Amino acid sequence: MVQCMIKVELHSHTADDPLDSIPYTTTELIDRAAALGYGALAVTLHDRQLDVRPLESYAMERGIVLIPGIERTVEGRHVLLLNFERGAEDVQTFEDIRRLKAEQPGLVIAPHPFFPAGMSLLGRINEHADVFDAVECNAMYTSSLNFNRLAERWARRHGKPMVGNGDVHRLEQFGSTYSLVDAEPNAAAICTAIAAGRVTVVSRPLSWSTAVGVMASLYWTKYFGGETRTSQPSQVPA
Repeated sequence: MVQCMIKVELHSHTADDPLDSIPYTTTELIDRAAALGYGALAVTLHDRQLDVRPLESYAMERGIVLIPGIERTVEGRHVLLLNFERGAEDVQTFEDIRRLKAEQPGLVIAPHPFFPAGMSLLGRINEHADVFDAVECNAMYTSSLNFNRLAERWARRHGKPMVGNGDVHRLEQFGSTYSLVDAEPNAAAICTAIAAGRVTVVSRPLSWSTAVGVMASLYWTKYFGGETRTSQPSQVPA
């Protein structure tokens, strides 16, 4: 049976995020994903797993499969936990991740592992290589500054697939980097296919003007405030 490659985003944030100020709702994120031809989307708030069930019908009407997920802070480092039925919000340590994976299926991704930021995994990824199913190629790079190269080398050395993620905090970040996954259009099949390596990264570098503009927007909002909107996941437009 021939399957279609699904365009997938596995790392995104919305106004429901408890940490970052995001100027769009979850439904607006879904609408943008649909307009760009995505077939699956994970909303990965910081340390909170959004209940996507009230939004599943809205997303499916627009051709989008929603994948439950969270960007969890684990021993001070960010880790993406996708499609775990329960317990992802309770993870505190890397040993907790091992127990979670032993108890139920799901996907663990190393996000922006070698970016020079305090929450990046950096050397910790070597200590806990066994917990990761895939490694992120993050959209925030230019042709002359690309911290993903270290991630690519690490993934090759450890036999891990790469996934392309936007790490979306602004809608204009959508589309420059994403994954194409060879799977049936459901969350479990997509995660299983990625872990098995049936994924291709599609990515192009940002221009310096675009990269600087996005970062300036993020830092301005973080340090000086700005308009944010609160999405109500249980309230879907009619």
